[in-house]
Amino acid sequence: MRLGGMSKRLSLVRVALLGLALPAAAATQLQLAVQPGGDIPPAGRIAPLRTFPVARTPLPGFAYERREVSIPMRDGARLHAVLIIPAGARNLPIMLDRTPYSADKRTALGPAGPQPETILSPLDAELVRAGYILAIEDVRGKYGSEGDYVMNRPLRGPLNPTPVDHSTDAWDTIDWLVRNVPEANGRVGTFGTSYDGFTALMSLVDAHPALKASVPINPMVDVWKGDDWFHNGAFRQEMVGYIFGQTSGRQSDREWFPAFTDAYATALRFGSASAYGRVLGMDRLPFWQRLTSHPAYDDYWQGQALDRILAGRPLAVPTLIVASQWDQEDSYGAAALFNRLKRDGNVRFVLGPWYHGQANYPAMTLGPLDWGIDTARWFRQRLMIPFLDQYLKGEGPANLARVTAFEAGTNRWWRLDDWPLACARSCPANLTPLYLGADRRLGFEPPASSAVAYVSDPARPVPYRQPPIRAPFAPQSTWQTWLTDDQRFAERRRDVATFTAAPLDKPLRLAGTPLVHLVAATSGTDSDWVVKLIDVYPSPFPRKPGLSGYELPIAMEIFRGRYRTDPSRPAPIAPNTPLTYEFALPTVDYVVQPGHRLMVQVQSSWFPLYDRNPQCFVPNIFFAQRRDYRAATQRVFTGANGSWIGLPVVK
Repeated sequence: MRLGGMSKRLSLVRVALLGLALPAAAATQLQLAVQPGGDIPPAGRIAPLRTFPVARTPLPGFAYERREVSIPMRDGARLHAVLIIPAGARNLPIMLDRTPYSADKRTALGPAGPQPETILSPLDAELVRAGYILAIEDVRGKYGSEGDYVMNRPLRGPLNPTPVDHSTDAWDTIDWLVRNVPEANGRVGTFGTSYDGFTALMSLVDAHPALKASVPINPMVDVWKGDDWFHNGAFRQEMVGYIFGQTSGRQSDREWFPAFTDAYATALRFGSASAYGRVLGMDRLPFWQRLTSHPAYDDYWQGQALDRILAGRPLAVPTLIVASQWDQEDSYGAAALFNRLKRDGNVRFVLGPWYHGQANYPAMTLGPLDWGIDTARWFRQRLMIPFLDQYLKGEGPANLARVTAFEAGTNRWWRLDDWPLACARSCPANLTPLYLGADRRLGFEPPASSAVAYVSDPARPVPYRQPPIRAPFAPQSTWQTWLTDDQRFAERRRDVATFTAAPLDKPLRLAGTPLVHLVAATSGTDSDWVVKLIDVYPSPFPRKPGLSGYELPIAMEIFRGRYRTDPSRPAPIAPNTPLTYEFALPTVDYVVQPGHRLMVQVQSSWFPLYDRNPQCFVPNIFFAQRRDYRAATQRVFTGANGSWIGLPVVK
């Protein structure tokens, strides 16, 4: 598409947003997480949206009743909720999910039929069949609920001067449900995935006495360290569409822009993340203004980190934390939360072989991988429902292990006493160094000292997947499975340093959190470092020819160099000076099979998943100018005192 055509379509986007301008006084309130009126500008604050009639009567022959209710909060706002009640229900517990994604849509996934599977996800339908009342509630300010919407509304306090938050809204909702749903037994559990996992965790803060269990799945926990907005300080630019959809109106139906058919080419054309957002009119959105004003891990982000918040108070509610090994959105939160809370006897942890949210759906496969069983259904039937039955129905002990993890490679579930398994005695002492060596080789013995160089050019950033790249929430997008994409496209680039080991002669079991120990130098004054740990399949691979030579990511992560010494205070990098960067990769439970080879790739951009580092230090990368983006020569140092990956090897 010619630039002129693109500009014409972008002008239509901006015209649609002309009514979103903020009062001038709002610019002085950027330090507050909650501003008067919330995060949706005036033009987007339509009346609460109703998709269905106010109520439906039970239908003959149906296995459930769908009932709509309006629940009052302590500040007078009324929140819209949909109840799915098993037919003939008596004395049943309630499972509450508080969502910004529409309770009406969540309970109408297909035309209404007599069985719950016709309108609900597999997880929701299985809960109804197991004898649970579902309560799906729109969070305040979204869809059918009154009040002001605030993205990840913080707890009441310095970042939220209002009298309400997700903790109080959950408390008020639970209190109303146990008093006004006659089919209920007075016990409530909370659950949800992603943002809904975040609201489930918020229900644990000052929990209502009737709250007896919680199941947060892939929750947003710390959105600077490694969940939706940043990873180690690098901004996740592919989330721009999501932010726009969530905060430009009461509905979330504008998360993709049809004018943008190639996310890589479009984002590169408009420069910095701030410039890209300005083209879309996002500079008028309060949350975008706060986000771009807080690029470092300052009090604003630290004060919202739920692993910190929950670790600072007793956990009164039994909680089953669920993580996905290939979570493309919130890879940090669940494992970090468990490690903060695992001394509490109320906490259990599950690690499944899934993409973000796949625990809710069928999970026989992930990208090119076939597990042989529906791993998500196994989790729901063997772990989640027995856990809930114990605490919400008073049935016999579920006998859950402290940790249940699926080991990819052997494709079996393990009952474990702790996680990370490799750190059961001491950590990081149990990590096994995998050294980056001369001639771009990998090995478990310290190699000779050397350096591998490449040029990182912001004008040609390394894509995070093979272009053309569709936006995450566009039709036909394969965003869910990109973390299993074959990495041969990156190996072919000259700006990616690739290190490869010899074929293994026996299985290598990894169970824990790999640690990157990167010794590197840049000719610039700032840099990003992306490190990928990869399983290279043999070639040929007769058992599955489509995987012949496949470079399957085990774990990948990014680190923004300016935060090497202090994540809250960015500082320039001394040019042409070897420096050590240490950061964790996402947690893994994976067996590399004999005949396979380990590979490590190092690069300095991962675009447009993350915004480009200009490689010239500027105070705030969001507002970097075109002149700030400069090519840099990167050197990765090897040897006994050089770069290595600490592998969580279990013998």
